[in-house]
Amino acid sequence: MIVLAIDTALDACSVAIVRGDAVLADLSERMQRGQAERLAPMVREVTASASVVFSELDRIAVTTGPGSFTGVRVGLSFARALALALGKPCIGVSTLEALALQEGEEGLRGSLIETPGAAYCALYENGAPLAAPRGIAHGEHEAVLSEAASGRAFVLTGANVVVNAVALARRATRLDPVKYTPDPLYLRAPHVTLPA
Repeated sequence: MIVLAIDTALDACSVAIVRGDAVLADLSERMQRGQAERLAPMVREVTASASVVFSELDRIAVTTGPGSFTGVRVGLSFARALALALGKPCIGVSTLEALALQEGEEGLRGSLIETPGAAYCALYENGAPLAAPRGIAHGEHEAVLSEAASGRAFVLTGANVVVNAVALARRATRLDPVKYTPDPLYLRAPHVTLPA
């Protein structure tokens, strides 16, 4: 199975193509802005490097958030449009799940995303959610995750970490497209309030 994985939710634009466990090509660039302009050229570069044509892709995986509003929308719209055009499944994985499980699925693994305006965390046990992705107050993650883990030790993937698109692609080969839909995961209310 050949999978293209895309992440634009955080401070990077990352793409990878894998066939089973073999990495055919991957590319990641740190950036806070500009994912919309850079994503399509990066996908073109990795497909050329992997000697893969779009019709050979079996599925597309993409992070669904939380993350920057624009970044999440860029990745999702590109992945969904490509999957629709190719008639292939699109797998949506929360950014917190992608971060927590990128080094493996065994045991207790948590993840934390912190931005100036918000913080989010989640906890997984052997690849399954133990504490679903949720918004928290800054600094609250240790208490929230320790309670969810019932005091057991867990591995935490924290702030300033980029989603590993290769690990995302490998995991997506095993995920059910029906359960992992490419829908945005917004965990906080919008900044704008409408007048009464």
